[in-house]
Amino acid sequence: MQSNALNISINSITKTYGDFHALNDVNLEIKSGEFLTLLGPSGSGKTTLLMVLAGFTRPDYGSVKFGEEEVILKPPHLREIGMVFQNYALFPHMNVEENVGYPQKLRGVRKSETKHSVDEALSTVKLDGLGKRRVSELSGGQKQRVALARAIVFKPKILLMDEPLSALDKKLREEMQIELRQLHDSLNITTVYVTHDQKEALTMSDRIAVINGGQLMQLDTPNEIYRRPNNAFIADFIGESSLLSVKVHGSTTYMGASEICANQTPGRDGDYLLMVRPEKLFLADKTEKDANFFDGRVEESIFQGESQLMVIKLDPEIYGGQELRMRLPNGSETMQALPKIGEKISVGLRFADSFLVD
Repeated sequence: MQSNALNISINSITKTYGDFHALNDVNLEIKSGEFLTLLGPSGSGKTTLLMVLAGFTRPDYGSVKFGEEEVILKPPHLREIGMVFQNYALFPHMNVEENVGYPQKLRGVRKSETKHSVDEALSTVKLDGLGKRRVSELSGGQKQRVALARAIVFKPKILLMDEPLSALDKKLREEMQIELRQLHDSLNITTVYVTHDQKEALTMSDRIAVINGGQLMQLDTPNEIYRRPNNAFIADFIGESSLLSVKVHGSTTYMGASEICANQTPGRDGDYLLMVRPEKLFLADKTEKDANFFDGRVEESIFQGESQLMVIKLDPEIYGGQELRMRLPNGSETMQALPKIGEKISVGLRFADSFLVD
């Protein structure tokens, strides 16, 4: 199945409910054919923005263009978008084939043509031969695939998905993440995906738009957002991190009484946070070059299958008693070398992995 993808231009979109700003002057350019994820906590505005794109929510102000066409006043059924909802929204009185073919029926497509497009859509989502099955006879993963087939049966140029995997168990959700990404690549379609799951966003996206408080906080590739978050909210929200208080004076950065080296020099003096990803820390003997070193005591050591999570209380006289979290792979050599709870420990963080955030 092929489709000619469209770019999406979102300009100055604002939506208020009384004094509450669900969206506050949002500007966003979504590239033709890209998989863009709107990521944020509950109530951040990400679903409201998706509903604006779909036409179900009318903003107070702003512009939305699909390609060169302004669609802000266009009703949902004329926007030619595929939509996958969180709760699937399947018709229980229809079988799989009838559910998938419903958009074609609404468009007045001939039965023979509808049959061909439905078979093609079901084959695309790996549901060949299940056309006559009732919705009540399907598993959660199969229902999700039916909803997806219905969204792509008429070959839309834009696909919108509102937390479509949230009802699935962890293993199936992770399998479907890969399948959805592969499907996106095969269809040549512009996909806008809403989720509050950071790992899901990092796994699937070409770019991620982090939204909080109705505002766009950062737009970048998964790698850049994870490595270089714009602020403490993003650093804390996406992935695990320890945020340690530091002070910058001139070209020098201090953590308590200790001087450290960061990857960048901020443009102003003042208080910052050192973002430390747990997997970037390593057990140190202080002979390594180009690394910051921290001394402390092991507070907790937690076995988590493939890794060991250690909570380290830093020396209160030097670092003010702040806490670090370190994650080490659970290899046999690593396990033997791990300090026990209560023991002193020295850990390293390379300069290249030492980032400051506001």
